[in-house]
Amino acid sequence: MANLLDQLKGMTVVVADTGDIGAIQQFTPRDATTNPSLITAAAQMPEYQGIVDDTLKGARASAGAGASSAEVVTIAFDRLAVSFGLKILEIVPQRVSTEVDARLSYDTEATIEKGRDLIAQYEAAGVSRDRILIKVAATWEGIMAAKVLEKEGIHTNLTLVFGLHQAIACAENGITLISPFVGRILDWYKKDTGRDSYPADEDPGVVSVTEIYNYFKKFDYDTEVMGASFRNLGEITELAGVDLLTISPGLLDELQSTEGDLPRKLSVESAKSMDIEKLNLDKATFEAMHAADPMATEKLAEGIDGFAKALEVLEALLADRLATLES
Repeated sequence: MANLLDQLKGMTVVVADTGDIGAIQQFTPRDATTNPSLITAAAQMPEYQGIVDDTLKGARASAGAGASSAEVVTIAFDRLAVSFGLKILEIVPQRVSTEVDARLSYDTEATIEKGRDLIAQYEAAGVSRDRILIKVAATWEGIMAAKVLEKEGIHTNLTLVFGLHQAIACAENGITLISPFVGRILDWYKKDTGRDSYPADEDPGVVSVTEIYNYFKKFDYDTEVMGASFRNLGEITELAGVDLLTISPGLLDELQSTEGDLPRKLSVESAKSMDIEKLNLDKATFEAMHAADPMATEKLAEGIDGFAKALEVLEALLADRLATLES
């Protein structure tokens, strides 16, 4: 009998959720995603010190000998995620997701400019924009920025999706892909209800992604649904058949080492047969639905704050490493 990972790959695109290049080589996913926390973690691993050092040296060369350390770190900071992305693209056959600075999540124009800059860096390195997804937090401002980028042929991945209103707004504005955060939704409900666990088919994160998937397929949206942020194997197997799943190395290993039958749980045919009400999401409706959803409100803000703090750690790490290199 085949292992669960091989069966899952037969019905859902498997994506590695990591900045660890060794893990990506091990599990041969089609795509890979990164985020500020993952890049910060990878940048502290001894095996990737060369990537960090090369990025800092390149930043120094670009800034010039007279530039301050702070100026060099700023340049390196902007380039490091792309440096990891380029290494990852040597392994995965298709796409890597690279995230815009989370501190720009409520600034549409700054997000647009940062997305253009990231694509320019990849293209300068000889990588086609079709292989890159620019990750943007799914605030209203982020969605509007991604809409502009999509019209310019820059594909986007809207992350930190916790509510149906975020998902629909993305789909209606032509976003390539969204990442609903399954495990973080579960975390919120466990804390809110005091429950220790949920059966996999009742897991609130699984229920949320299932609702989004069925809505998109019912109304023929092109936007892909990629479940993310998993806490256990059951959350993954209950979403077998969804467009994509981005999975951490630990859970990929568990899938690979587990044998058993993996039935398809989601399908276009099933979604088409459902009685689902169609909603239209303008800004006022989006904001009203967001305000009425305490889980989405709290987890979106928390996620942005967490990524911003990871970036601050990364900036400090780069400053320390630059001082060591130049001492």
